[in-house]
Amino acid sequence: MIESSLLLSAYAAGYFPMAESRTSSIQWYSPDPRAIIPLNGLNVSRSLRQVIRKKIFEIKIDGAFENVIRSCAMREETWISDEIIESYCELYRRGYAHSVEAWKEGLLSGGLYGVALGGAFFGESMFSISRDASKVALVALVDRLNARGFRLLDTQFSTPHLRRFGTIEIPRSEYLRQLRKAVRLGCSFLD
Repeated sequence: MIESSLLLSAYAAGYFPMAESRTSSIQWYSPDPRAIIPLNGLNVSRSLRQVIRKKIFEIKIDGAFENVIRSCAMREETWISDEIIESYCELYRRGYAHSVEAWKEGLLSGGLYGVALGGAFFGESMFSISRDASKVALVALVDRLNARGFRLLDTQFSTPHLRRFGTIEIPRSEYLRQLRKAVRLGCSFLD
């Protein structure tokens, strides 16, 4: 297991771990450029707004953290090894890792998890069983971060899926500047 203190220090310095999919060995990354979603710049399509208005999904926070991370790991190739799961479950128990979940008819249908440190949230992974579930969870995450004064939403890497929501890439130097300011804030992810 990766010690919680090491994980938190790494995040504060701009690094995060991923397991190599074949060997499960832990590697540390600090990409340049770094991908973020500007908290004032989330793009939400009209169709997704309609899904949210219909209240198809019930949003829960930290209702099934371990189920979320395990669901994120359920793919053919994954960087979420057993050691990563164990390490982030410990961060969850310590109050640093969180899940945002979309439930439909009493079933966990999608969601995401990440780490909150000061005014920064580091999105780790998301999954979806039902159409739009992870998208609704992402919108709920951004709403929550904005309501609680967070300043940084780190997505680590840019993907075509995340770019639809307004993800941008910034130089590592700019990321680290924003990170230093964000982690000093006394934000609380939970009520």
